[in-house]
Amino acid sequence: MANKFYQPGEQRGAKVNDLFAAIAPRYDLINDLQSFWLHRLWKRQLIRLAAVKPGEHALDICCGTGDISFLLANAGAEVVGLDFSQAMLEVAATRNQKSHLSHPGFIRGDAQAVPFPDNHFEIVTVGYGLRNLPKWSRGLEEMWRVAKPGGRLLVLDFGKPDNVIWRKLYFAYLKLFVPVFGKLFCGDFDTHAYILESLKNYPAQRGVEKKMKEIGCEEVRTINLLGGIMSINYAKKPR
Repeated sequence: MANKFYQPGEQRGAKVNDLFAAIAPRYDLINDLQSFWLHRLWKRQLIRLAAVKPGEHALDICCGTGDISFLLANAGAEVVGLDFSQAMLEVAATRNQKSHLSHPGFIRGDAQAVPFPDNHFEIVTVGYGLRNLPKWSRGLEEMWRVAKPGGRLLVLDFGKPDNVIWRKLYFAYLKLFVPVFGKLFCGDFDTHAYILESLKNYPAQRGVEKKMKEIGCEEVRTINLLGGIMSINYAKKPR
């Protein structure tokens, strides 16, 4: 049965926007529950890899409710969080009011047409976002474009384990259990059944790694988490 929130092609953005409008109020809670709170550790690992220096400029695309943006700001970066979902940005803005930080600042925008000039940021991150774009490769190209020479690019997302058995067990969890969180907290199985549907149609860490090399990144590496069920792709833009 087709997932109502997943549609390939240029119409995909509207469907994904509907999805995040539905889940925004419960997004952070469900992330904690479905990952057994591990997503917080993975995001902190991304920040360590980013090696933030105080005063560096960072862009967090597909920022959602702002987890990575806040971690970058706490590490000393001047951060802009960008997302196309107004509902998610409203949650991020509410969190920001409580944080008493001058950064991050949150703006609405398209990750496939980032509204910043070339060579602008020392750090560009995306957490659980490329997979949701109509053209994930275009999003990565935009990250590359706005990164300064020597800038770091980091991508955190659901992965596809190389081990076939582990992948089947992981996909079974995404198919049988994760949609239950959607039903319980959002009233709709499809909100979280979407994760597996989108992952099946996404090349995951190996595809991102390959694309990073194709666009000219250096120091490209893939950090697999829990056997590859999650991953962080890391690269630098040559000086």
